[in-house]
Amino acid sequence: MSNKADDGDKIGETNSQINYGTKYTYGDYLTWDDGKRYELIDGEIYIMSPAPGRIHQKILGNLHWQFYGYLKDKKCEVYFAPFDLRLPEGNEDDKDILTVVQPDLIVVCDQDKLDERGGRGAPDLVVEILSPTSEKRDREIKKDLYERHGVREYWIVDYQNSIVEVYPLKNGKYGKPDIYSKEDNLPVSIFSDFRIDLKSVFSL
Repeated sequence: MSNKADDGDKIGETNSQINYGTKYTYGDYLTWDDGKRYELIDGEIYIMSPAPGRIHQKILGNLHWQFYGYLKDKKCEVYFAPFDLRLPEGNEDDKDILTVVQPDLIVVCDQDKLDERGGRGAPDLVVEILSPTSEKRDREIKKDLYERHGVREYWIVDYQNSIVEVYPLKNGKYGKPDIYSKEDNLPVSIFSDFRIDLKSVFSL
């Protein structure tokens, strides 16, 4: 029986309905009511950290504010966690989907990918803000996941070092990241006329 926690830590007491090591689906996920937050990646369970810290939340709020201001009255929309994003492998029913994650921030331009439960299918942009317990998952597991599902741009925000690593999708792959510091205006490549003021994002 294998436990999946942030970076593999033991998770301790949890939902008695869950047997770690078993493959689960979004249908199972919807039945869990123990008050904890989970993600499923290829049927594997990952427990999420307790509420994110203050700095994490402030950076998320600063990012969301800039995206929201730009996207207001446009067809694309921005959402922040908690927000269930289902990533099907094909045309399977919702209940059979093996992956549901809660990115820190997403931008979705295809309205058909949004419904009352959240989102289904790859967003145009995903942002994850690193924390000590999520870094391995964000840099490895989720990066591979978003690449496989065709997310056009993936950002990793490292607030400890005040940088953003940007992975644009090219020929179906993420290469080496473009790295931006807090003194930069970060170009959002999925839009031709939008830059993020990172000095404001990292203003704490």
